[in-house]
This record gives sequence, structure tokens and C-alpha cells, in this order.
Amino acid sequence: MSQQESKTTPQKRKVGAVTVIGGGIGGIQAALDVANSGFKVYLVEEESSVGGVMAQLDKTFPTNDCSSCMMGPKLVELATHRNIEILTRTKVEKIEGEAGDFRVTIRKQPRYVLTDRCTGCGECEKVCPIDVPADFDMNLKQRKAIFRHYPQAVPGAFAIDKLDRSPCTNACPNQVNAHGYVALIAQERYEDAMQVILRTLPLPG
Repeated sequence: MSQQESKTTPQKRKVGAVTVIGGGIGGIQAALDVANSGFKVYLVEEESSVGGVMAQLDKTFPTNDCSSCMMGPKLVELATHRNIEILTRTKVEKIEGEAGDFRVTIRKQPRYVLTDRCTGCGECEKVCPIDVPADFDMNLKQRKAIFRHYPQAVPGAFAIDKLDRSPCTNACPNQVNAHGYVALIAQERYEDAMQVILRTLPLPG
């Protein structure tokens, strides 16, 4: 190639990140394969943990092997891989671009639990007063509003389902966030607790 040709020929830009949509067993394997090839991988999953349908199974066809035993090593590698970032409770809103150079717009729902601080001890689940249908178990039983789908779940932090405001807030004529006030008082954050009331009730009794 001549020097003139090298100046006019567009150079292909290397893109160093890959998005894998769906954290089922197929998405997990794809993320591991791509990450082991040296690419940065963003694994996008709508639920609070990865694993998909396979995590819900006891045995797999046709070998009748334990599904959690098969997934376990992959989950450990996924959680500790330096090239993989797991984005749970995340939906893909829009995909733009062309093959090899896409731009993905995502919307991440709040987990309400800090993953870097949660130890996964489960003490919060023991004292949670709210029961909801366990969607992970096909609604065959109840689970707490703060939950983890299964003990080996990745990420291991718990998550909270908030479907509506608390009953006390809905019943209050001034819509005061009563449970937030009580939680701050319990932490002895009295000034912050007062601000919760003043948001909707400027002249408290």
C-alpha cells in the first residue's frame, strides 16, 4: 500500500467493551468466553441475580446432573473475573450503531441495598415483616420483601422489592414518610428525621 493510500483509507477503530444481554447460563458462558479473550464485558440482567432458569432447576436433562453443581464453578469465575461487570436489575432501553460498534442505553432499577456493604448474612430477611409471592419459586411459597433468590446467588447481596409506598405513608393525610422518620430516629439522626417531616408538613404540631 502506498503512502497516499494509507492516508485516505479509513482505519478501523478497535472497540474494547462487549455487552452481553441476559444472565442465564448462556449469557454467563458467553461473558466468560469473551472476557477470557481479553475484552471488558458488561453482563446485563433484568433480575437481581444471574443464573436464569437453570438456577431454578434441581436436575438437568439428559444427564440428570445437579444444576447448581454445574453452575457453581461458573458463578465463582463470573463473580471474580476482573474483566466482567455484572449489571443486575437492568433493562436495555435502546441499541444504536452498527455491527462491531454499538451504543447501548440501559435503565438500572435501584436495589435498595449497597452491594459493597452487604455481607449476605440474611439477618435482614429474618426480621422483615412483609411477605410476598416467591416469583423465583413459581409463586408456590412466600418470601420476604428483602430477599436473595438462592444461597449461591451472584451478586450475593440482598435486594428489596418496593411495589408501593408504606401503608402508614398512604394513610397519612400529609403523606409523611413515617417509616423513614422512624428509621432515622433509630440511627439517632434527629435533624435528618425532622427534615423528613418538614418536606410535606412545614408546620408540625
